[in-house]
Amino acid sequence: QVQLVESGGGLVQPGGSLRLSCAASGSVFSIDGMGWYRQGPGKQRESVGRITNSGLVNYSDSIKGRFTISIDSAKSTAYLQMNSLKPEDAAVYYCYALTQRETYWGEGTLVTVSS
Repeated sequence: QVQLVESGGGLVQPGGSLRLSCAASGSVFSIDGMGWYRQGPGKQRESVGRITNSGLVNYSDSIKGRFTISIDSAKSTAYLQMNSLKPEDAAVYYCYALTQRETYWGEGTLVTVSS
């Protein structure tokens, strides 16, 4: 079992930055990679990107160049650095952890982008 706790969400003005964290606990040795999804109001959940334990990252086209995903394996924590935020980035952001058996999800953290 893997437990995930996100933090770092909040209110930010357009053009601002936020860094989300996703701390994993439990059977962290079984994690092959971590990533982020988001769901905006009235929208379907969409992928933001993910990172493997070896550091290979892929991003959704909608956030490429503005968001950066990183992982601190020693802390079993993944990060989502979000820059140049736009109103359309407002969403609940969920992190997930991939293992060979299943995917684990956090409960989400709310990001609001508004002036």
